[in-house]
Amino acid sequence: MRSKRSPRGGGFRRRGGRILAVAAFGLWSAAAGLAADLSLPPVNLGDTNFQDGIAFPGWLVQETLSLYRAGSFRDADGGRRPGENRAEIFSAVTHVAWMSRTKLLGAWYGLEVLVPLVRIDLDTDFGPRDTDRGFGDVTVCPAFLQWPEARLGGTSLFQRVNLLFKLPTGDYASRSAVNVGTHLVSFNPYYAATWVPTPRLEASTRLHYLYNFENRDPFDRLGAERAQPGQAVHANVAVSFEAIEGLRLGLSAYGLKQVSDDRLDGEPLSRSRERVLGIGPGLKFRWGSWSVFLHAYREFEAENRPQGNKGVFRLAKTF
Repeated sequence: MRSKRSPRGGGFRRRGGRILAVAAFGLWSAAAGLAADLSLPPVNLGDTNFQDGIAFPGWLVQETLSLYRAGSFRDADGGRRPGENRAEIFSAVTHVAWMSRTKLLGAWYGLEVLVPLVRIDLDTDFGPRDTDRGFGDVTVCPAFLQWPEARLGGTSLFQRVNLLFKLPTGDYASRSAVNVGTHLVSFNPYYAATWVPTPRLEASTRLHYLYNFENRDPFDRLGAERAQPGQAVHANVAVSFEAIEGLRLGLSAYGLKQVSDDRLDGEPLSRSRERVLGIGPGLKFRWGSWSVFLHAYREFEAENRPQGNKGVFRLAKTF
């Protein structure tokens, strides 16, 4: 499954006494992280957007295709790293969810699973130069709660709380700088809401928290027995308007901010925190129980990661 190429310059260059490496680059978010020593695992950056907080009992089957391309990498100050540096990540994520008609705490409850298939192609002048492809880390939700429509004056509010866990099921090798798997467990819960002020207008958000447990078999050239990416918060926001029946047009955005340092063997790494923002147009077309989403994003304000463009196509069917 893996295509190997030699790192440029004979290995990974040290800068400021630290190894520049990609411990777990890319995945189904297609907005992979690159810290000076470690990287955050992939997360949902712009993959969900319009009417995100609205859901009803039954089954959902969804396929999300995304393509991420970056022609520059940013350092801890947001400056462009010198040289020719490129990343391309394609992912296809199969998502299956079930929601009961029985209520708990006034909300319907359910569970879901997401399985990513990924290809990563990384080519940098500062170190890693490799390609990997295969199944990435599976995301499971043992329980989520979806509240029915709540009336607020003449408006409506839909809300959901979801407990997501990312499991180390993906392809991973500690000798490789580029992997579609992360070899660590992450807890990534979120709160989603959609506010509907008029029948045609809606505003949605999904607010995440990310906690990463330790990787006990990190990238060999880190020279450590334990590696732990820092904690982070990330969010998607969107606004859409129903232009004609079944067709919505709007704008969506995402943001990520790492709020604690990466750690090697328990010691914090200064200047290792990641940040990125992205924004772009989108549309949703619905007919019957089928929905199609198309979104494009341009990134800016990146730190310790690549900065590029992302396209997302999502096809959903409810039962």
